[in-house]
Amino acid sequence: MHHLTYDADRFYLDGKPHTILSGAIHYFRVPRAYWHDRLAKLRACGFNTVETYTCWNLHERREGEFVFSGNLDLAAYIDEAAALGLQVILRPGPYICAEWEFGGLPSWLLTYPHLPLRCYDDRFIRLVERYYTALFAHIKGRLACDGGNVILVQVENEYGSYGDDHRYMRAVADIYARCGVNVPLFTSDGPTQWMFRGGTLDGVLAVANYGRRAAQAFDFLETNRPGQPKMCGEFWDGWFDHWYEEHHQRGEGDDIDELRTMLERGGNFNIYMFHGGTNFGFLNGANHPGTYQPTVTSYDYHAPLSEAGDMTPKYYAIKALIEEFFGPAPEMDVRNSEKRAYGSFAPAACAPLLDNLNAFPASVESAMPMTMEELGQDFGFTLYRSTLEGPSEPLALNLGEPRDRVHIFLDGALAGIRERDRRDDEVKLGLEAGETHELTLLVENMGRVNYGPRLRDEKGLIEGVRFGQQFHFGWTQQALRMEPEELARLRWQDARTAAPAFYRFAVTVDRPADTFLRLDGFTHGFAVMNGHNLGRFYNPAGPQKTLYVPAPWLREGENELIVFETDEAAADCAAVFVDAPELG
Repeated sequence: MHHLTYDADRFYLDGKPHTILSGAIHYFRVPRAYWHDRLAKLRACGFNTVETYTCWNLHERREGEFVFSGNLDLAAYIDEAAALGLQVILRPGPYICAEWEFGGLPSWLLTYPHLPLRCYDDRFIRLVERYYTALFAHIKGRLACDGGNVILVQVENEYGSYGDDHRYMRAVADIYARCGVNVPLFTSDGPTQWMFRGGTLDGVLAVANYGRRAAQAFDFLETNRPGQPKMCGEFWDGWFDHWYEEHHQRGEGDDIDELRTMLERGGNFNIYMFHGGTNFGFLNGANHPGTYQPTVTSYDYHAPLSEAGDMTPKYYAIKALIEEFFGPAPEMDVRNSEKRAYGSFAPAACAPLLDNLNAFPASVESAMPMTMEELGQDFGFTLYRSTLEGPSEPLALNLGEPRDRVHIFLDGALAGIRERDRRDDEVKLGLEAGETHELTLLVENMGRVNYGPRLRDEKGLIEGVRFGQQFHFGWTQQALRMEPEELARLRWQDARTAAPAFYRFAVTVDRPADTFLRLDGFTHGFAVMNGHNLGRFYNPAGPQKTLYVPAPWLREGENELIVFETDEAAADCAAVFVDAPELG
């Protein structure tokens, strides 16, 4: 049993003075086969604790259906940490931000009429409690109060930057109590008075999140939360990237100076991120500070461990600092993974999307276009189709605010593209009497907003479709989730075809190793290796140019790579596997 307590100055573990040296590694961003490797490297760096969020939107993708297996087996992750001598800080949300789709909230919440999020509403509280009941039943016996290694549990997440409903915060803490969570609780917020006023709770440990000015942050804690140890709940040692922006980097010198300040003042910290990992699939979030900014696939974060788990100069600098204060780190057999370049491969077959709609669930009819959430769909693409009839003068197509990227087809031919806050191709159409046209709209969810006041981010065509000022009614819509079982039903052909289309590659591997996929000649879409969605690519937007392919997802011999291209693929398009990432 590892019992954590604290007084006005410091923490105690089983009654002995203790400094929390924690690093964030999210189990859901790392292939399960690599959990041990990443956690062992954390321990070998001198850390004694790992911190992780939990992802409600994956544990309960379908309302009332819980999944805690495979890469979502949180209990196994906690056990792996325990076997390596690591304590665990658990941050179950329900909202986690994390640059993760919808901040970890499940999209089906958006189907509840007028359901307010992250405040005291009976309906929301009941749904949170149902999730927590399943979550804590899954990790039963792993809390420190039950003899396990989970020593701290967070109440909500940076709530003061969003709201000030202390009744809601207390309700979350009360749910923990009913679930048997009898370990110290904490809140985390930016070190400002308005954030602490909104996000903290009386009698609950409060920690501060920041990436610079540690001395000022600790001064703030001493003034505003006296009588407790000082801790940085998230020390931002890097940052994340959006499409269309530069890749963020932060030198280890800045990190070391701030960490040293905290240690010299007897402080505790959690480095966010120690290992960022990857937003595999469609699980990246987005920001919206006035303009929609979707996050890229890589969550490298310029962390001490790279996206592929490599120990970087920043890793060794932090290890040296910890050893300076606490003595030698544990000796462990850790090493960087082998990287291999497998060369270039041409597509072996193609499958036009519009000729393969039978591979996906049946379409649904409605007068107004339905949102993605109304279709019971969380991630992927949605296809809308309708027939236009004349006569009509030339009128401009109006989609309101598309959510988020729309390809507009007239009779199967691309007429334009709309991208939220980025691109707005004008499409006009006039029809003679008796003339008809088929209008098809392919809409991509590029990631729900994960932070700020625009958190409620329904996807699809949310404002209807108009020509001029006139609404057009009568639609069929189809959810294209792009799940492996759907892609397995595609009908392939040898001839090249225009986008949107799937491209299949036979990738020969003599020995599986970590590698990085460049999609030269492709524009925008996603890639799937042996049934594992590697994430999105967007070559013209950048900064990211490669997708991480973990060795456990490859097999010796022939591998199947499927690339979905929404825009345009060059005649000489290729899948190129290189031995180093290019993140910009």
